Amino acid sequence: MKIGLRKPSFKKSIKARTTGKLKRKVKSTINPFYGKKGMGWIRDPKKAMYNKIYHKTSFGIFDIIKKLK
Repeated sequence: MKIGLRKPSFKKSIKARTTGKLKRKVKSTINPFYGKKGMGWIRDPKKAMYNKIYHKTSFGIFDIIKKLK
């Protein structure tokens, strides 16, 4: 488990920003539970717990920049 500063991945950052609205729209029409709050706990509780702890104990460079503004 990572605690502290995360190493930025520009490749993943670009991928996340360029995933289009159309792709999300198609997924949400096919799967009515796609993107709904709390669905991670139902689908995979172990992974959801890990992610919650990870995001509370680690931070990124962009988080630091946001706090400074």
